[in-house]
Amino acid sequence: MQPIEQMPMKGAVHIKIFRGDELVDEYEKHNLIVTAGKTSMTRLLAGAGTNKHVTKISFGTDGTAPAVGNTGLTDAFTKAIDGVSYPDSSSVRFSWSLTTAEGNGKDIQEFGLLSNDNTLFARLTRATISKTSDLRLEGTWTISF
Repeated sequence: MQPIEQMPMKGAVHIKIFRGDELVDEYEKHNLIVTAGKTSMTRLLAGAGTNKHVTKISFGTDGTAPAVGNTGLTDAFTKAIDGVSYPDSSSVRFSWSLTTAEGNGKDIQEFGLLSNDNTLFARLTRATISKTSDLRLEGTWTISF
């Protein structure tokens, strides 16, 4: 049996940044699925995963590279994901957005997917986005097995 650290899950995040209706930046990168996220998956498969399903996205301020032991984001703004779709039989895609009224004043450097019980599932870092009321973000986070 493979150790939990070797489960073949991978994630990809696609981010679009808009100022008004103008697309000013687009970014796509693979992300790290942290140990707590893999543990949540095993609980879900065994039927012991109450509140372990992904329901939230979080935006934080720590640009430190992701590590498997990460358990949360720094100074996070967290909200419900916008939707879920299934691009194929081995993937799930979470759609999300950050409106012009949300997260203002934050220097966003990290993104995280969270389960309903606030367990960090996956984490990504990138160059700073200084969030102001004239910026909105939207994107997808796809997890593939």
